[in-house]
Amino acid sequence: MHQVSFAEAEYRNKRRKTRREMFLEQMESLVPWQLLEAKIEPFYPKAGRGRQPYPLRVMLRIHCMQLFYNLSDPAMEGSLYEIESMRHFAGLTLTDRIPDETT
Repeated sequence: MHQVSFAEAEYRNKRRKTRREMFLEQMESLVPWQLLEAKIEPFYPKAGRGRQPYPLRVMLRIHCMQLFYNLSDPAMEGSLYEIESMRHFAGLTLTDRIPDETT
């Protein structure tokens, strides 16, 4: 069971949505995530060779956010630590391992 952090609790109780949150919600509903994941899955790294890969779903969403916001790998890593809406979109929490810029 996942314990909610203070930051996540505060984020859930805020009253107004930001433009970023509205945009990411729109992308959530418009992009055919399951179809994209099915196309990529045969080529995605499997566990057992090197470090444990992050779930495909998480990495695909992170890659798309990099494209949406024109972020470099280091900037995306920083954004995942700082911006709750981006972590939420990627399916990550503060207690999860956040992919670093080399992932």
